[in-house]
This record gives sequence, C-alpha cells and structure tokens, in this order.
Amino acid sequence: MSSETAEQSPRHAARATRTAGRQMRSKLLDAASRLFKDAGLTGASIADIATAADAFPSQITYYFRTKEALFVEAACRDVLYVARAAEEAGAKTHTPQDYTRALAETVTAGDSVAFFAEALTLTRRRPDLAPLVERTIARLHSEGTRAYDEQMKRHGWRSLRDPETTSRRFWAIAIGVMVEGYAMGRANDELGAEVLRLIGEQASLRLQVVDNSERGESGS
Repeated sequence: MSSETAEQSPRHAARATRTAGRQMRSKLLDAASRLFKDAGLTGASIADIATAADAFPSQITYYFRTKEALFVEAACRDVLYVARAAEEAGAKTHTPQDYTRALAETVTAGDSVAFFAEALTLTRRRPDLAPLVERTIARLHSEGTRAYDEQMKRHGWRSLRDPETTSRRFWAIAIGVMVEGYAMGRANDELGAEVLRLIGEQASLRLQVVDNSERGESGS
C-alpha cells in the first residue's frame, strides 16, 4: 500500500481524528484553567473559554457536555500536574527536611490546589462529576505513596508512618491549608510555612522520617 493510500485509509483517518480531539481537549482545558482561576466558575463563560482556546462553544459541549464538567476536569488535571511537580522537586533533595519542604513549597506555590478544592465542593451538587474527583484523589494517594516509598528506599530513611498514611496526611493538610488560606487572603509563602508547621513530625529526623544513623532511637 502506498503512503498516499495509507493516509487515506479509515484507520489512519481515525488516528488523525483522535489526535486532533486530544489536542483540542488539551487546548480547552488550558484555556479553562486560566479563566476559571481568574474569574471563577460563574465569571468564565463558555464563549470566553472557546475564544481563549481558538475554538467554538459547541466544541466545549461536545467534549465536556457542561461548563461544570469542564471546571472539574481542569481542576483535577491541574492538581495532578502539581503533584508531579512536587514529586520531581522532592526527588532532587537529600534530607528529610528538604524533601518535605520541597513538597510543601511546590503545592502551595500556585492556586491549583485551591482550584481543586473548589471542584470538590462542586461535586456535592453534581454527584455525576464525583467519579472524576474520586479517581483523581486515588491517583494523588497512589502516586504520592509510590514516590514517598521510593524516596525512603533510595536514601535509606525510615518512617514512623507507612507511605500511604503519610501521603494521605500530606494531601489532607495541604488542601485544608490552601482552602483556609485563600479564604483569608494569605500569601503563598505563608501557606507553605503553615503546611510545614502542621506536618511538623514528617520534617523532623527524630519523629516522622528517621535517617539510618538514628535507627536505634524510638520515635513518638
């Protein structure tokens, strides 16, 4: 089959269509994320998002059905991006304190976690959107657990809590701090410091994360 014939085949056309669809969805999510963070769910219209993405309003309803569904998916994607960035920042550190600080500073550097918290509240009124949030939370915990466990093994650290509990605790604190902090107008560096304060034990060699040299000491 010639290359020209292959390009005209139904299979090739289907792949091209799927690729174009993924690209359009990504553009719409990028535009929606920016506008929702600036103007909120009510302040950003479907027309505004379509214009920002160089798309048609009908494409938003085609790919996401409703503006609320687009809001939740954009927020979920953003928080997963932040989680990945936090993992990458943590992987560059060499002490438990620096590791914890890198995580805290990364997740509080922007407003993606607060954006995700808004999506969490939205699902109370839209239970049809809850499955996406549930899958996102499951990924946050599973990938956080994996990353934390890898860091422990890589450096020979040990933890007084298992990796899954540590990951869940971290995200519960981070989301809570971001929600409260944004409501009170606190700066991002204050939020990062508050996350570190509340995690506390995890940032301490003698409590949450213990180096090999201190394996003989018991934590509380």
